[in-house]
Amino acid sequence: MPQLLKIASAQSRTLSTPAETLSALEATTKRAAAQDIDVLLFPEAYLGGYPRTCTFGAAVGGRDASGREQFLHYFHDAVDLGDTPRGAGQDWVERRLELPQGKKHRGDGTREELERISRETGVFVVTGLVERCAGTLYCGVVFVDPKRGVLGKRRKVMPTGSERLIWGMGSAGTLRAVTTEIKGVKLCIGSAICWENYMPLLRQSLYSQNVNLWFAPTADARDTWASLMRTVGCEGRCFVVSANQCVKRKHLPEWVSGGKKEEQVTSLSNVDENGVGRTRSQQGSGMGRRRSTFTKTQDGHEICLPVAEGQASATNGNTSAIESDETLSPKQQPFLQSQSSSADGEEYVSRGGSIIVSPLGEVLSGPVWEEEDKLLVAEVDFEDCERGRLDFDSAGSYSRMDSFKLSVEGLDLNPPPI
Repeated sequence: MPQLLKIASAQSRTLSTPAETLSALEATTKRAAAQDIDVLLFPEAYLGGYPRTCTFGAAVGGRDASGREQFLHYFHDAVDLGDTPRGAGQDWVERRLELPQGKKHRGDGTREELERISRETGVFVVTGLVERCAGTLYCGVVFVDPKRGVLGKRRKVMPTGSERLIWGMGSAGTLRAVTTEIKGVKLCIGSAICWENYMPLLRQSLYSQNVNLWFAPTADARDTWASLMRTVGCEGRCFVVSANQCVKRKHLPEWVSGGKKEEQVTSLSNVDENGVGRTRSQQGSGMGRRRSTFTKTQDGHEICLPVAEGQASATNGNTSAIESDETLSPKQQPFLQSQSSSADGEEYVSRGGSIIVSPLGEVLSGPVWEEEDKLLVAEVDFEDCERGRLDFDSAGSYSRMDSFKLSVEGLDLNPPPI
């Protein structure tokens, strides 16, 4: 008998305040419920925010005061779930931790709000978040069941690149899969956050637990992300749901942009690990060489547009931004208009790329690019996971456990009981 459920990915972006974002999460979840969606994923760091392009005033060997102010803003935007720095595991899940005097719950109430939203809509909610605990921020994922509340929470074990400056490393013990049953369908759920999906041993630790529903909240907006998700689905014989934010530069918080968006120009030839174009601060005419601006064609070819001597901005002697398109050929003008979009904030700093994949690596929905607040939906049969085990079981008979062994500190790799 088919084991059918509707699963979905929300390509939603973080809003200006934590309260607004939580309200938007509720509205999206209600929209999902109206479509009879059973399970819904939100992107990496959706609650708390992913601080794209922000340097936090840091360089090797030094940090500046303005960067510390940025971190203060970011720290305040993070959610407090009432956990401990080490991670209390089941004691936290089952609310066995000591309560603050005179309080009904630990933390700032975000956990309780998520449980209410899931309970009232009947949707199993998985969301990425930035969790503050004592003096550290963690990038995490929380699993919220409509009937049982929070089933588990995990913290990213290895932040990527500059994320290591602002996020602590989570315990591998939080990779423990969670189980539930929805409409008679038994689910074993795991999550790898963003570039954790590129870690073969981490993937194997989830495969070993017999995960049949894999969540990959991410900040990676590159085309190559889809191929990784297809690999995970085919390798793990599981359904894969990935969600990323779709964000324009004008949507970045003021504490990230410093209110000086117009003073930045983007070189699309300089792309970071998450597919985001890094910004270059405008430089004075004393630099000499920077009498040009870069853009890209739709085919991915770089175009370097020269700046005429009389077109340099009089402000700060800037020579990297073009003020007029009068001297440009008709072929150059569209590229200039695209470059100018960064000044009014219409440029995408994250293009999305959310996707849903089958246990055979087939794309069921997506990837979706440059569409904000998009809901990707797929009705799936979880018996497809078992059909796929006919010829491949990466953590069972195919894994040659007699020859290859994996152990993870603090993590039971045996499948959890369902």
